[in-house]
Amino acid sequence: MDQRPAPTRQRTTLPDLLRRALRRPTRTTPPATGPTNPDAVVDCAVYVNGQRQPGRPHYTDAHTHSRRNRHSFVWLGLHDPTPAVMTAVGHTFGLDEFHITQALTDGHRPTLQRHDDVTLLVLRTAAYVEHTELTETSEVVDTGDVMIFIGDRFVVTVRHGAPGALTTVRQDLQQRRAILAEGPWAVAYAICARMVTQYLDVATHVETDLEQLEETVFARERTADIPHIYQLKREIVELKRAVLPAQAPLRTLATPPTDGPPPALRRWFTDVDGDLARAVDRVNAYDDLLNSILQTRLAQLAVEQNNDMRKIAAWAAIAATQTAVAGIYGMNFTHMPELHWRYGYGAALLLMATAALTLHRLFRRSGWL
Repeated sequence: MDQRPAPTRQRTTLPDLLRRALRRPTRTTPPATGPTNPDAVVDCAVYVNGQRQPGRPHYTDAHTHSRRNRHSFVWLGLHDPTPAVMTAVGHTFGLDEFHITQALTDGHRPTLQRHDDVTLLVLRTAAYVEHTELTETSEVVDTGDVMIFIGDRFVVTVRHGAPGALTTVRQDLQQRRAILAEGPWAVAYAICARMVTQYLDVATHVETDLEQLEETVFARERTADIPHIYQLKREIVELKRAVLPAQAPLRTLATPPTDGPPPALRRWFTDVDGDLARAVDRVNAYDDLLNSILQTRLAQLAVEQNNDMRKIAAWAAIAATQTAVAGIYGMNFTHMPELHWRYGYGAALLLMATAALTLHRLFRRSGWL
């Protein structure tokens, strides 16, 4: 009977246990809550048939959710994003390097561009800065910009600067489900409408400053100086840079294009374009009025300088008569009439006073004094 040797039991060492643990697949449980949005994210929401879905998901989860329903889209709002955040957002929503680069810089001119399946709409924001009085350093208009990236199932808004907050725009638009159901272009319309409304509000406040400046220029005691007028003109130029270039993109959106807003929203864009035309007319009128005020003030300064020169010339003529009389009788010639007259000194002073009073009266009558 064969006796087989008992199998020897191999001794397990610590390195063997580590190698087995590394080869063994580990099970990971998904977190109960999704990742948090970066600080640059103002708000993120998914809309289905014009209604906001509960919660504020991470933009990656929101984008995934919007792709599952053809009647949904995601609206991601960013404010001064960092390059890392904007790069991650761009990769999630399919934005190319050009879009990411544009979104990281501010000061863009209002424009409308289309690259592949993404439309880029850039608008300038404007806000009126309250001030007690206009000085040569007063800030009247504060501007920024907002960039709107519009895709098939998403809209990403990137805002630079303090003015132009979009929180109220989102809240108001969420109350208009019929318009919001039109998709991402409804967000573009709401932002355009709010920007144009702000242009008109700023123009109204600037008009008040112009009226006060006009009153000070034509008042009896003028307090408006050239630096004050020039400062307000610079602020109006800043407002013009925001308002005037916005005409081209809004007019393009109001006309029937091949790619753009749905037909149901074009009439709303037409209404916004009409309001923008009013803002453009008012800003241009204010600029022309300010040019007139500036020219008037320069003319007033020229007249005031001319009056000063006339007064100086009149007093110089009066002084010249005194100098002439004193110079003649100060020559000390031996044979001069009335040189040794007893009343010669008094007569000379009387002659000088009479000449001075006569010239003063003549100059006052002619308006020189």
